[in-house]
Amino acid sequence: MKLLVIEDEEKLAKNIANFMEGENFSVDMALDGEEGLDLALSSSYDCIILDILLPGMDGFEICSFLRNEMKSDIPIILLTALGEVENKIKGLNIGADDYLSKPFDLRELLARVKALIRRNQLKRGVTISCGKLRMNTKNQKAYYEDKFIELSKKEYLILELFMKNPGTVFTREEIIDRLWETGNEPRSNIVDVYVRYLRKKLEPFGIDHCIETAQGKGYRLNEEKVKDEG
Repeated sequence: MKLLVIEDEEKLAKNIANFMEGENFSVDMALDGEEGLDLALSSSYDCIILDILLPGMDGFEICSFLRNEMKSDIPIILLTALGEVENKIKGLNIGADDYLSKPFDLRELLARVKALIRRNQLKRGVTISCGKLRMNTKNQKAYYEDKFIELSKKEYLILELFMKNPGTVFTREEIIDRLWETGNEPRSNIVDVYVRYLRKKLEPFGIDHCIETAQGKGYRLNEEKVKDEG
């Protein structure tokens, strides 16, 4: 998942970026408002961490522009040393999703970022969950906890089929019939190849064993093995 940090205090910005990268986020960083807005408009982010007091263009202006002009629904967390209630109200009224006063614990920031991303994913599409394994059927992305699992389209579709039907054994022929176009059927062992790829993608998360081989029949998802890890 990808974050944008817009913060003019360079030390704080780097601390946030380093911490989030340690939690498997990809992070872009901007030290002034105009650069931050340019980045926000030129790339796709899962969440923006936005300071209010910025040179060039303040956080309120950036937030307002993204919400009102660009109609963006990217989750935005405002950071500020301004603790007054009026500033919090203003930020939330112009479209910020959350507000964190300095100084703050990076672990709290992480928890808030994850919560906002989860909420936005639920809003954007149907989510299938099994333990800590989640899939968004609209954007076809898979996550374990809040860590993105990079899957090819066919790997995603196989995992989605299993997660929608936990415990059901699918033969190789059934998987091909469901996921490959008619008239373009591959050789039957292609399913074995893709299941092997999929297990390898799930291995870093300790859940590769949740896809079981039903000897002489096909494959199934063992829901309990995902939940045991979760």
